[in-house]
Amino acid sequence: MESIDYWRLCDHVSVIQAALLIVGESADSANNIGDWEYHHYPQGYSAALAALQGAILSGRLNAMVRREASNIEGMAFPDGQLVQLAGGGTQTLVRLKPDWYATLIAVDDLREWLRQRGFSTGFFFPEEQPTAAYLNPEDPCFSPKLSAAIGAWQAVKADPGLTRNKSVKSALTIWLNKHAAKYGLTKDDGTPNKQAIEDAAKVANWVTTGGAPKTPEESIPPL
Repeated sequence: MESIDYWRLCDHVSVIQAALLIVGESADSANNIGDWEYHHYPQGYSAALAALQGAILSGRLNAMVRREASNIEGMAFPDGQLVQLAGGGTQTLVRLKPDWYATLIAVDDLREWLRQRGFSTGFFFPEEQPTAAYLNPEDPCFSPKLSAAIGAWQAVKADPGLTRNKSVKSALTIWLNKHAAKYGLTKDDGTPNKQAIEDAAKVANWVTTGGAPKTPEESIPPL
């Protein structure tokens, strides 16, 4: 198993961990990502984090919100607001920042929220054990390229966002590179096998006219 698979043991994850897992990255680096420059973030991480934060603050996603601050300057956002008290006088209202590293989300709640947003694949939707022989690595006639092509076809078809601003074949190739180790499409040094990925992408590609997409319809998954 890969390191990301052990995160399936968790019933709750922090908001930072959830954002990493949503984009297919292990949450091992969750405690350090705040020190990274934004251009080093995994692809999609900023959008996933913003979506989670907005959903929690608006009440659309249940979470156990933790609020921590070491001093008054770090506690208020925006600056303290002066409010008029009903009995006369005023009081400064301070709103505490949520600690996204400590705020927890139940995985079941997170999975349901993702479904409502149109997501049905990825880390929080583990694939069922293969039933077809051609998807079962234990079958004596198992073909890694065929299995990878089918996995890529299913993933790209299910998520239209993967083909946004790119051809279907490019989306398939990107997905296959990311999941090369899972399907055995790697070299001895562990890097993706370019030729094997190219072969699998050709098999999975449902737009065979060639060239860059000329119309939006070319990126629409098959029925």
